[in-house]
Amino acid sequence: MSRILAIDFGTKRIGLAVTDPDQIIATPLDTVENSKIYTFLQDYFSQEKVELIVVGFPERSDGSQSEIQKKILTFVQKLKEKFDKKVVLFDERYTSKLAFQAMIDGGLKKKKRRDKAMIDRISATILLQDYLKTIIK
Repeated sequence: MSRILAIDFGTKRIGLAVTDPDQIIATPLDTVENSKIYTFLQDYFSQEKVELIVVGFPERSDGSQSEIQKKILTFVQKLKEKFDKKVVLFDERYTSKLAFQAMIDGGLKKKKRRDKAMIDRISATILLQDYLKTIIK
């Protein structure tokens, strides 16, 4: 089988998580500067088989579109143009808060919890775990 890659998009950094080849377990992959994401993905795709990219898309409760949603849609369009991969949007509301809480629950010291790159990776992992739960149902 092949992997599923999750992307927690940010204007500065992008958190990445990936499944194992059997698509059972989600693990953090990396955090990449926004400007370097396409090069990183090209290298990763040349080494690993990825069949699907899940991109976090924070839905608003009132249905209106936010600025970050517009940026995500532009990013997704470029992803589709550059790579021959299926891309799905998946609601990622509160993943950053959940990631921060997971860090606290995991006993990480305050200094480590300030590591925004780590929060981005954990957020992508939570996003991917949530996605996996929906496709298993």
